[in-house]
Amino acid sequence: MDEKKVTVEKLLEKAKRPAKLALALHPFYEGKIQVMPKCAVSSPADFAIWYTPGVAASCRKIKENPNEVWNHTNRSNSVAVVSDGTRVLGLGDIGPEAAMPVMEGKALLFKYLGGVDAFPLCLNTKDPDEIIRTCQLIQPTFGGINLEDISKPKCFYVLDQTREKLNIPVWHDDQQGTATVILAGLLNALKIVGKKPSEALVTLIGVGSANTRTAYVLFRAGFKPGNLILVDTKGILYAGRPDLERTKEKNPWKYELSEKTNSEERRGSTEDAFRGVDAVIAASKPGPGTIKKDWVRKMATDSIVFACANPVPEIWPWEAKEAGARIVGTGRSDFPNQINNSLGFPAIFRGVLDVKATTVTDDMCVAAARELALFAEERGISENDIAPRMEEWEVYPREAVACALQSIKEGVARIKPSKQELWEGAVSIIKGARESTHLLMKKGFIPAAPKPEDILATS
Repeated sequence: MDEKKVTVEKLLEKAKRPAKLALALHPFYEGKIQVMPKCAVSSPADFAIWYTPGVAASCRKIKENPNEVWNHTNRSNSVAVVSDGTRVLGLGDIGPEAAMPVMEGKALLFKYLGGVDAFPLCLNTKDPDEIIRTCQLIQPTFGGINLEDISKPKCFYVLDQTREKLNIPVWHDDQQGTATVILAGLLNALKIVGKKPSEALVTLIGVGSANTRTAYVLFRAGFKPGNLILVDTKGILYAGRPDLERTKEKNPWKYELSEKTNSEERRGSTEDAFRGVDAVIAASKPGPGTIKKDWVRKMATDSIVFACANPVPEIWPWEAKEAGARIVGTGRSDFPNQINNSLGFPAIFRGVLDVKATTVTDDMCVAAARELALFAEERGISENDIAPRMEEWEVYPREAVACALQSIKEGVARIKPSKQELWEGAVSIIKGARESTHLLMKKGFIPAAPKPEDILATS
C-alpha cells in the first residue's frame, strides 16, 4: 500500500511539472511566436521590389483579378486564431488577455507541425454577432480562421454563421479538432479490442463544444446514432426530456442530438450511462474524481476510456486501468495515448490551404482521422500506443494530403493539384518550418532556455 502511494505521488508530481516550467519559460521568451521574412533580402535595394515602387504592380494585378491575392501574398498560408476568452482550457471565462498564451501556443503548433502562419486575435467582445462580423472583416487577409475557446452554445452559432457567410475555411478547434483526434484514437482502440464501430455502444460525457461535434463526426464515420449515449450535468439525454424541449430554440444542437441518439431510451445519471458501454469519451469537468472508478467497473469487457479534460483528466489513467479499462487516453502529452487536437488542426489546415479551399467539412475531419489511425496502425499500435505522436512528423503531410483530396472530392477546392504535388508541397513546407526553428536555435537567434532541473529546483 505504501509503495502504491509513493507511485501515485510521483505521477502527481510529474503532472504538475509542465505548469511549473511554463511559469518560468513564458516570461523568459516574452511570448512564443514572431514574424520573419520569407523572401530573399540581399540588400536594401531589394525593398524596391518588395515594397515601393515595385509592389504597386502586384497591387494592380490583384485589382484586375482578386484571385491573384493567393499568388502574390501570404494569404494562402495565413490563419487567424480567433477567441473571446470565454472558455479557455478548463479555466472558463478568463478574458481575452489571459487567453493570449493559449492562442500563441496554438500559433506555435500551427507553424511547427503544419508550416502554417497563424496569428492570435483575442477579441474584446463576448457578443457572438460581433465575433462573426469581425471574422467577415478580416477575411481578405486570411486563408482560414480557427475559432478557439468560445463558450457554448454561442460557439455553435458562431461556427455555423461564419461557415455560411465566409468563403474561406472556418473551423472551431474545440469542436472539429477534438472530434477528429477522438475518432482516430477510437478507431484504433476498437481495432485492438476487436469491436466494430457500427456495433460499439459509446457514451459521451459532457455535451459541450467538443462532444457535440464529436457525436456528429462519429455519425459521419459510421457509428450508429442510436448507439451513442450523451450525458450533460442533468443526466442522460433522451427524446422528449422536458428541459431540452424548453431550451431547444437556444440550443437546437443539443436538442437534435437528444432526438437522434440513445435508441434504448436509457435515462438516469452519469453513472447509469456507464453500464455495459464499450467506450466512454469524456470532455467535461477537469478532475480528478469527475469519473469514479466504480462507474468504470460497470462498463463492458475490454472497455475504452478517453478522459480528455484539460489540464487534469476526469479520472487519472492508472485509476481507470485499476477499475478495468483496457485502453485509456487523455489530452495530456505526459501520459500514454494522448488524444490531443495538435494531431489534427495543423495538418488539416495545411491540406485546405494547399488547395485554397472555401470551407472545411465534417467529412474532411473523418478523412483526416482515418489517415491518422492508418498511420499509427501501419507502424504498429498497442494498448498504450493507439495514436500518432507529435514527434512523428511524417503523419502531418499524410493527413494534409488526405484532407486536401477530400476537399477536391467535395468540390470546394479552388485549385486541384495531383496527390504527388500535394505530398511534395506539404513535406517541403512542414519540414522547412521545423528545420528553420532548429537552425534559429542552433545559431542562438532563439536563445537557449534555463534547464528544467534548475527551474524546478527554485520553484
